[in-house]
Amino acid sequence: MKGRIDFAAINRAALAVLPALLSRWLPDGRRAGREWIARNPCRADNRPGSFAINLTTGRWADFATGDRGGDPISLAAYLAGKTQADAARELAKMLGIET
Repeated sequence: MKGRIDFAAINRAALAVLPALLSRWLPDGRRAGREWIARNPCRADNRPGSFAINLTTGRWADFATGDRGGDPISLAAYLAGKTQADAARELAKMLGIET
């Protein structure tokens, strides 16, 4: 049986290393001020610009499609096509957090 997931703790830990996570998840991206700008790998996105992640808050959006989320877990779920619970568990494991 799987235990309770501490989404807040996982998001806090992910925010602390968000630039490193984004360079892993979206390697063609780049830092632009307080944002990471990249091509959206979930669609046929020809160039960076409409897909952005706030490096301070973890909020993200694809302004071309309207897809958006409020934290690193929702971004991980979106990019991997998984549920937020599954993405949180994977992210926790990656960050060395027990769930």
